[in-house]
Amino acid sequence: MASRDQFQRFIFEHSQVRGAWVQLGESYREITNQAPYPESIRGLLGEALVASIVMSSSLKFEGTLSIQAQGEGPLRTLMAECSNERQIRGLARFDEHAVAEDSFHNLLGNGRMAITITPREGNRYQGVVPRERDSLAGCLEEYFERSEQLPTSLFLFADDQGAAGLMLQRLPGATEEDNELWERVNHLARTVEAAELLELDSETLLHRLFNEETVRLFGAENVAFKCSCSRDRTLAALEAIGKDECYSILEEQGAIDMDCQFCHAHYRFDRNDIDHLFAGHTLH
Repeated sequence: MASRDQFQRFIFEHSQVRGAWVQLGESYREITNQAPYPESIRGLLGEALVASIVMSSSLKFEGTLSIQAQGEGPLRTLMAECSNERQIRGLARFDEHAVAEDSFHNLLGNGRMAITITPREGNRYQGVVPRERDSLAGCLEEYFERSEQLPTSLFLFADDQGAAGLMLQRLPGATEEDNELWERVNHLARTVEAAELLELDSETLLHRLFNEETVRLFGAENVAFKCSCSRDRTLAALEAIGKDECYSILEEQGAIDMDCQFCHAHYRFDRNDIDHLFAGHTLH
């Protein structure tokens, strides 16, 4: 059995073609066990988590990359996020009465999908993901082609115990030899089966797929579920709601209770907490 919860980059030597591999086990189960997800929703969330990890491999700064979708079908919300430290979190919201074993597009309906890159310093960037292909992987490939001008192939799989993925990219400045290599390795990658990605370690998988190519595999990086919520961040969210609204909730309920959507951490704030929060404002 392969070591789970790991990410690795690789390159094809002396070419402008690179790749990334990821395999999730415990982190995937921690996230998907947060709610009673139907199989189709769990699988799509797993694919999105894998995609966020391999896509974040190109980030050159501290921050996060997230895949977000808002749907009008049975799947109302899909969100998967990965930081530059390979810390992931994700969730899905759905109509439990409408979900069936269905296609990606039927689950989301007439929805919208976007990629959001949030650096710790600097401006946030958001790009719209086209919904013209019939899978999450296909839509993300189209995003790279249109927005980043980077030909990209994504292979995403998930079952009830794990999720895994493979990404190939052709970088700018590719030569004719690089283009031939690109076509060759894509043909080989399209033969990969779900069981291979979900069960084989990276070295075995890459050798099985590309044994006639010279592949350099970089060191493994651990992937872990970690929620970025905190009491201070929750207070900041209350401050954004506004003093009047916070005191209105206090009058009605006696305290303000907030739960994190990602990890279900519970935060409770009484009048003293809210008084301290708005101490710099005109007192209520």
